[in-house]
Amino acid sequence: MAPLWDAIYGCLFDSSVIAMITLGLVAGSRIVSDKQKEATSLIVEQLVQSGIKLVASLPDDWIAPLIYAIDKDERFKHVPVNREESAIGLCSGAYFGGIPSLALMGASGLMTCVYAITKINYSYHIPLFIFATLRGVIGDPRPHHISNGLYLTKLLDSISLPFLLVEEGKTIARIPAAFKHCQAMNRPEVVIFSEAVLLGEA
Repeated sequence: MAPLWDAIYGCLFDSSVIAMITLGLVAGSRIVSDKQKEATSLIVEQLVQSGIKLVASLPDDWIAPLIYAIDKDERFKHVPVNREESAIGLCSGAYFGGIPSLALMGASGLMTCVYAITKINYSYHIPLFIFATLRGVIGDPRPHHISNGLYLTKLLDSISLPFLLVEEGKTIARIPAAFKHCQAMNRPEVVIFSEAVLLGEA
């Protein structure tokens, strides 16, 4: 298996090295509250319970601590990628190798993946588990995420893509059930986190 991972890293690392350096500097040195650490740890443990072995990620400030925790956890093989479609392709291929996987990205990135998801995963009935952020809603101060708040869930509904909204901490425990449903249906499924949950404040 080692040569396979070496090949994957060889293909992806050069284009992602700046993002990973940035991630390490931001997530490794930022002040993270005890509540946020607890929420991050809980999410990671739900991934372990789900049997996830491979995580393909793209940087997003809301999930930077989660990506950092996964990267440092030896229970996962973490592959940073430079495009959302790369995460879709890698995780879809991992399914055929019997490797449970997760694509981890921000809301904007997910919205760019409609073609890849419908062309690959819908056409060939390939399950794909995705984590994304609930951007552009009340409480998000960044105006460039307004479109995400207006259209993200409506877009997912329009292509009949099931999603689990995690707006309360207690909903984190439903992650394994969402993953199981994704696998049983042979369809993509998205878990979408609010900022309050990721901060451990909900």
